[in-house]
Amino acid sequence: MKTVKITLAALAFGLMSFTTTTVIDQPTIVSAKDASPVVWKSETVDVGEIPQGTPKTIEFSFKNTGTKSVLITNVKPSCGCTAADYTKEAVAPGKTGYVKATYNAAAAGAFAKTITVTTNAEETPKVLTFKGTVVAKS
Repeated sequence: MKTVKITLAALAFGLMSFTTTTVIDQPTIVSAKDASPVVWKSETVDVGEIPQGTPKTIEFSFKNTGTKSVLITNVKPSCGCTAADYTKEAVAPGKTGYVKATYNAAAAGAFAKTITVTTNAEETPKVLTFKGTVVAKS
């Protein structure tokens, strides 16, 4: 019985690999087919100081660099203080579209707001940001 246990232990150790495997991280290569056809002119806008009580409109523009038309399927502002407008028709390859945010500058102080844009060209929605400071009326 002792011989069987020793034999099984020797067999188990013999089947184990005692060599070291080195894993080398390969850089992620984004091919042209994986790149988004929606290229934003800017994803963040600093509007600086704006007067309290005066709505401010911020425009984000993009270019369709792909081979198929791009359609904006949803635009969602981060809060009720921001209204959004956007290109409703499909944007043909090589053409530009827009997303406009109109911020109601009611409360004085610094702010940072986002707009989440969903298109038929990307699985992950794009988050656009605008920030600034509302200056109180004197």
